[in-house]
Amino acid sequence: MTFRALQGADLKGKTALVRVDFNVPMDDGEITDDTRLRAALPTIELLSNAGAKVVLLAHFDRPKGKRVPEMSLKPVLPALSKLVGHDVAWADDCIGADTKAVIDALKPGGVALLENLRYHAGEEKNDPAFAAELAKLGDIYVNDAFSAAHRAHASTEGVAKLLPAYPGLSMERELTALDAALGNPQRPVIGIVGGSKVSTKLDLLKNLVTKLDKLAIGGGMANTFLYAQGHDVGASYCEKDLAETAREIIRLAGQSNCKLFLPLDIVVAEQMAAGVPTRVRNLGNVDDHERILDAGPETVARLKRAMGNSKTLIWNGPLGVFEIPPFDKGTVEAAKEAARLVKAGELVAVAGGGDTISALHHAGVADDLTFISTAGGAFLEWMEGKELPGVEALKV
Repeated sequence: MTFRALQGADLKGKTALVRVDFNVPMDDGEITDDTRLRAALPTIELLSNAGAKVVLLAHFDRPKGKRVPEMSLKPVLPALSKLVGHDVAWADDCIGADTKAVIDALKPGGVALLENLRYHAGEEKNDPAFAAELAKLGDIYVNDAFSAAHRAHASTEGVAKLLPAYPGLSMERELTALDAALGNPQRPVIGIVGGSKVSTKLDLLKNLVTKLDKLAIGGGMANTFLYAQGHDVGASYCEKDLAETAREIIRLAGQSNCKLFLPLDIVVAEQMAAGVPTRVRNLGNVDDHERILDAGPETVARLKRAMGNSKTLIWNGPLGVFEIPPFDKGTVEAAKEAARLVKAGELVAVAGGGDTISALHHAGVADDLTFISTAGGAFLEWMEGKELPGVEALKV
């Protein structure tokens, strides 16, 4: 992938339209997690220090083309100004003469935040006229919102075709990490895919078995694979109607020389509740009223060995119901081993997906992996092998 580099570009006196993801969690008008604001700071600082005017484009929630007061980005302004270190200007719209006047009033290095892009229906429709109105506001375009890159919207794709376009530093870091994990990785590459449903990860599994050397399947979706192989899963969550699909994925893995790791043993309980009695069972040895809720010790030990024999790990989804101890044991053990291997310089480990990030935080190793993507849907679509419009639009 070839992109223009923001570092070293002639930025002085330019107005940079920067697409950021400020769709932050709010409670009573207060930001409860400012991670997404902090992620944009390096790009804002680079542009500002280089003498550019920095104009931030973002969405908040889903107003569906209407001006919904409770979906305004204005409550973000105080926290953003504090992080940037000076007042950030505010525009009550994201296009038009009044917005242009706010930008014109900025001094070189100044920063402005524009109102919610999604107040205009043209944003999500990728309307060329709306993209052109956005483009009138700047000289260059910077996309620093990988989390929105899977959407072909006016602010992620349309405007990128009208101005010289660059990836921001956060976007660049994400693309570099993802390329190291799946685009051009050090081999052998092992994947871990967990979570409850095969149905939500069909495209993901079908793509990964053609790209990886090894793939471990855990969580509730592993039950569907065990059932497809003729093993009894008792009262466990299982998508029995997808048994043939699971067998198809097993066949595809074989044709692609991807070694598939399904559970060797399992942890079962009669209830999914904290502190209940648990048993380790061999495959198929599950009572009708028992539920499979975690990977067994043999399964985890084999996974740890497989990670140790790999150079790259890509992880999406937990191995068990990690939110409820003791069914977190398999996920925590695997996460700690991945972190140990990364620290020892023996493994590049990239992880993503909401449950995965929560599980890694739970294991206390979220800061120890090589890279964690917070991009959600964009990360998943990238793992599925799909082209991301917001990334494609940046290529030169």
